[in-house]
Amino acid sequence: MKCPGTPRMSLQLRNTLALLSAAAAFSAAGPARAQPAAISDDVVRLGLILDMSGIYADVTGKGSATAAEMAIADFGGTVLGKKIDLLVVDHQNKADIAAAKAREWYDTQKMDAIMDVAGSAPALAVLEVAREKKKIVVFSGPGTERITNDLCSPYSVHYTYDTWSLANTTARATVEQGGKSWYFLTADYAFGHTLQASATDVVKANGGTVVGASRHPLGSSDFASYLLQAQASRAQIVGLANAGGDTVNAIKAASEFGLTKGGQKMAGLLLYINDIHAIGLEAAAGLTLTEAFYWDMNDQTRAWSQRYYDKLKKMPNMSQAGTYSSVMHYLKAVQAAGTDEPTAVMKQMKSMPINDFFAANGRIREDGRMVHDMYLFEVKQPSESKRPWDYYKLVATLPGDQAFMPLSKSTCPLVKR
Repeated sequence: MKCPGTPRMSLQLRNTLALLSAAAAFSAAGPARAQPAAISDDVVRLGLILDMSGIYADVTGKGSATAAEMAIADFGGTVLGKKIDLLVVDHQNKADIAAAKAREWYDTQKMDAIMDVAGSAPALAVLEVAREKKKIVVFSGPGTERITNDLCSPYSVHYTYDTWSLANTTARATVEQGGKSWYFLTADYAFGHTLQASATDVVKANGGTVVGASRHPLGSSDFASYLLQAQASRAQIVGLANAGGDTVNAIKAASEFGLTKGGQKMAGLLLYINDIHAIGLEAAAGLTLTEAFYWDMNDQTRAWSQRYYDKLKKMPNMSQAGTYSSVMHYLKAVQAAGTDEPTAVMKQMKSMPINDFFAANGRIREDGRMVHDMYLFEVKQPSESKRPWDYYKLVATLPGDQAFMPLSKSTCPLVKR
């Protein structure tokens, strides 16, 4: 005998099961619909804010843009199936122009990451915009150590070199070789100030003294008065806390003044191979300098540099090689993270080692400093150079944990104490 309530209960059960099934399907589908697209705007857009026409045009400029283009092409032109775009702009060495362009790119161009900013003052201005927008910015051109020190950001990486590593390597070696008294010719802006301060600390820590300094405007063409002051100081070492065209002009003028013939030596705290090429071996021979990269180090560096040379008819410097490496590292991080969302990409960038022609076992610390070996070189005598761009001989290799500021000295608030 059938129970009178059985059919009704069966119907209720069927309805209940149907509702549960629908709810489960909605629950499963809901998060998938709510998730953002893996690549925002269906494009990975990278930017470079460079000096394309001023005193740093030769050491960043078209060369850095070409290096970034090479990295994108070598990666295949797409990531996660989406096109990679590159935008390049000239900031004219003005911080306000650099900051305004960064803000425009982030706000209206849907910029995913700015991969370099030439010059320390423009770089610091862009760093603050990137911090505000929570967007990734990577630096290979500027030197100020503040990028990974008091002004560090969760979204920034200082990739190639900084003032601390340059001073620590070059100044320490020079003092150890007997250059105890120093006079500085310093570019009067953020980079020059921090480079002089860092070198001063190293000189004094190693038993040397600083007898004076002159500050010159960015883009100086006349160094006569500054060099006369340096000669009058009778310092053993004239340290050049400047870069680009300023360094080239200062060394050329010093040669004309006979500064080195009078017994003083010059130490370039930031010299690029482009600078040596512009100065010439006759004037530059014997200079010691620190670099993160040299095209003629090994088979890998020579192979990549020859490809670069074929495009621009000159060899790459450390900032240009660093730009290639950093763009590749960023794209690999996007690929591994499965998204261009900044926090996820930066986490991946910091977790992945960097092994390429630029760096061996490089790593990005919590302060944003990419740690890698640095190299102390001496500029060859003309008779030692066997072919064009054969300018350096290796003096010493400093491991990354010795070349860069230790975290114990950092004032970066991201560093765990």
